Amino acid sequence: MKKTLALILVLCMALALCACGSAKKELAFTTGGDQGTYYAFGGVMAQKISETTGTKVTAITSGGSKANIEALQANDAQFGFVQSDVMAYAYKGTRLFEKAVTDFSTVAALYMEQVQIVTLDPSIKTVADLKGKNVSIGAAGSGVYFNAIDVLGVYGLSETDINPTYQSFGDSVEALQDGKIDAAFVVAGAPTNAVTSLATTKKVYLVSLDDEHIDSLIAGSPYYTKYVIPADVYGTDEDATTVAVGAVVIARDDVSDEDVYNFVSAVFGNLDNLAHAKAAEVSLEFATSVTDVPYHSGAANYFAEQGYVVPIK
Repeated sequence: MKKTLALILVLCMALALCACGSAKKELAFTTGGDQGTYYAFGGVMAQKISETTGTKVTAITSGGSKANIEALQANDAQFGFVQSDVMAYAYKGTRLFEKAVTDFSTVAALYMEQVQIVTLDPSIKTVADLKGKNVSIGAAGSGVYFNAIDVLGVYGLSETDINPTYQSFGDSVEALQDGKIDAAFVVAGAPTNAVTSLATTKKVYLVSLDDEHIDSLIAGSPYYTKYVIPADVYGTDEDATTVAVGAVVIARDDVSDEDVYNFVSAVFGNLDNLAHAKAAEVSLEFATSVTDVPYHSGAANYFAEQGYVVPIK
């Protein structure tokens, strides 16, 4: 009888160990606001990773790039979306960050995020026309805020030349809808859900930047790239010319090579099956183009298999 009970106990323990060994690791992936591209695309990627690999990733809403870096620092998340410029600020300890933050690595650059200057007022045709207007320039201290300051600055304007409000782009779009502001800076991959929703009920206009000011902006801040948003994205009267930064996924340095490898292999191995428009913009060439922050070795292993060499720590 004792031998039988002992055998049963051993079998139960073995089964428990097998169950633990087969359980998927659960990792948090901070994205952005629930009306933005980060959250929508992040959720699609997390689901695919969880379905096809031994790593479980959960996409959660957040305050955006800076908040995501802070979440990684606190180990409240293991992966996060960031703007390429904010990532560089963190790694170098400039602008948004008083001290350098270096305990994270690049996983992959995914697509471009356009600096969209959204208005319902057709008389606002250039950045210079924002002078004296009520303009949302992003949450205080956010990446959007610094993008707005950069764009205004190249046109010779500052915060004191406008009536600034400091709102997320979801709140900014609501304020536009209600007539509380004249224009809003929105930095996200176009089409952006909040702007698309606005365009279903109102005539939306995007303010373009001219080539002379774009060239000046890029000369001073090389992480910007010229970008054209086609008219059919929001049903505008014409294409809008602006600048963009990269949308990059980063990870804590101590996330295992296996989990990071699973992340990138699931995304890049299933691009045709990712139910989001941004999947069409994802490429190995762009994914491996980051130079400001070294790559995680797990991501580097996958990219090496595809024929791409990236810098690692």
